[in-house]
Amino acid sequence: MAKVKGDPNEMSFLDHLEELRWHLIRSTIAVVLIACVAFLMKKFIFDTLLLGPSQMSFPTYRMFCDIATSLGFESAFCADKLPFTIQSRQMAAQFSAHIWTSIWAGVIVGFPYILYELWKFISPGLRDNERKNSRGFILIASLLFFMGVLFGYYVVAPLSINFLGTYQVSEMVLNEFDLDSYVGTIKAAVLACGVLFELPIIIYFLTKVGLVTPEIMKKYRKIALVVVLILSAIITPPDVASQIIVSIPVLILYQISIYISKVVLKREAKKLGKNVRPS
Repeated sequence: MAKVKGDPNEMSFLDHLEELRWHLIRSTIAVVLIACVAFLMKKFIFDTLLLGPSQMSFPTYRMFCDIATSLGFESAFCADKLPFTIQSRQMAAQFSAHIWTSIWAGVIVGFPYILYELWKFISPGLRDNERKNSRGFILIASLLFFMGVLFGYYVVAPLSINFLGTYQVSEMVLNEFDLDSYVGTIKAAVLACGVLFELPIIIYFLTKVGLVTPEIMKKYRKIALVVVLILSAIITPPDVASQIIVSIPVLILYQISIYISKVVLKREAKKLGKNVRPS
């Protein structure tokens, strides 16, 4: 591969593509290896994890039932079972669900390593002070992602399944969900919350490149609040308590992101002040 003239250590565009290719290959290998392990853990992944929210013994339902009971209210979360069944209507549906669920498990569990490979590709192009300020990126981003995954699995997914599984336009229409649809609902909730909890990291980098400021985020905070409440109303049962439980973490993340944006701008202003000195 030809190098760019001038700096023998500087890589050409094709060199960068080659380097990126190997990072992607190593990330893919890690995902496949984890997926193979997940494939062998079929009973735990399906019976315990995926099908857990379809049972009223799931911890989230028991918690809401206990809260309602202690307050002296009746709650649908105290029911014996959810009024729907899960079925597979295609020959290869269960095998396909097994394969794809294993792959997504590989992506979720292997997320820190994927971030590590991404960081190894990006970090050589950063200045020493930028690398120093970004220390701990992988740990913080992974922690936020897994917090989002747990929030999606234990809050958003069961509330969505409880609401959609009990919703009927008519008593003559039975809820008999296809396996792909059920698994897709959980996967969407888990991955969406995992990405959503990366909001502080995303705001950090957007502020660094000048696309976001605290003023902009404050200006649109009321709009963000309305959007969050609407989304919470869609994915949760029609009660205020559930909507608040889903909304609070997102609003906290939004406020944290405003603070992070302020800190980034202050640091940039200090650097600019040091570099621009009166002659």
